[in-house]
Amino acid sequence: MKKPSIFFSILFLLLLTSQKGFSQDPNFYIFLSFGQSNMEGNARFEPQDTVANERFMLLQAVDCPDLNRKKGNWYPAVPPLSRCNTGITPGDYFGKTLAASLPDSIKIGIINVSVGGCKIELFEKDSYGAYVETAPGWMKGMIAQYDGNPYGSLVELAKLAQQDGVIKGVLLHQGESNTGDQSWPKKVEGVYDNLLSDLGLAPDSVPLLAGELVSAEQGGKCASMNPIIATLPSVIPNSYVISSADCEAIPDGLHFSAAGYRLLGSRYGEKMAELLMKE
Repeated sequence: MKKPSIFFSILFLLLLTSQKGFSQDPNFYIFLSFGQSNMEGNARFEPQDTVANERFMLLQAVDCPDLNRKKGNWYPAVPPLSRCNTGITPGDYFGKTLAASLPDSIKIGIINVSVGGCKIELFEKDSYGAYVETAPGWMKGMIAQYDGNPYGSLVELAKLAQQDGVIKGVLLHQGESNTGDQSWPKKVEGVYDNLLSDLGLAPDSVPLLAGELVSAEQGGKCASMNPIIATLPSVIPNSYVISSADCEAIPDGLHFSAAGYRLLGSRYGEKMAELLMKE
């Protein structure tokens, strides 16, 4: 009598597995985005930025009751893409540009886990705790919204997204707080490698797009970091640097204006479209 019971248990598990695989849509492309304040979204969004595209979706990273959004649910990708009171990001126009560039059969999803002012060390899987301990109080409040571990939160959300679609790329905008750090590319490599490993993806299998900081021509206070960012492709073979040339900045010399985010985001989208069309 025990053998049939075991047989039907195995059959039930196989059915569950096949159903889970069947629910994953190969035409639903998922993109992970992370970084500090420019990826978080510093500029206020405008009415033109809030026009939804039915093929561009957001997997909500934190609960936002005032927006009627819950963590882990899909929503139309309109700003804010990060936490509840953030602004327009490069991700907004990345998604819109990519949707316009790909066949109508393709749907795009984005996840944004970003913390203003943070160093890349906040996303280091095994040592982020030491960084959090020394972080200023205002930053700890933002980190707490990601259950105290932004990297872990990004992986958790990405695994959830993998039930619905296929991860196709990673978007990064970070570096202001690491300005002058020659080891930044290796640190980014560590974060990227851990992400792919934790999500069951082959090494270097998805492109990483990293945006330049505000340019010197726009008065960028951290523009000296851009030559370091430029070396990233020599460390991560499947990585690409997105130019910030002519992307309008605001007077603080650290952040882009809404117009600057639109241009920068569209460049992320154009580059990703180019890479996907080569597959």
